[in-house]
Amino acid sequence: MILITESASTKIADILAEENNTKAKIRVFVQGGGCSGMQYGFTVDTEQNEDDFEISAGSTSVLVDSISAQYLTDASIDYVEDLNGSQFKISNPAAVTTCGCGSSFSPY
Repeated sequence: MILITESASTKIADILAEENNTKAKIRVFVQGGGCSGMQYGFTVDTEQNEDDFEISAGSTSVLVDSISAQYLTDASIDYVEDLNGSQFKISNPAAVTTCGCGSSFSPY
């Protein structure tokens, strides 16, 4: 479903270690907005909903709700550090168009 690279898994583990809460997980979601119509989001969540998918990310896991999962099928999540800073980067084959910064997309 979603591939999480080793670099992203390491960063996720680092973020969760700072939370100091064994129930904490990273939630990846898609919502309306951004310059291309849909945008990606990341948050720390301590509750797993009934319709969530749990995706392995190294020593931890990531939560994705069922609606967002429809837009993230076969996507990959990486963590990159470059001259522009550091960020999670999503490569999404369902994205027909994307914005320049890569944080929003259009599936149409």
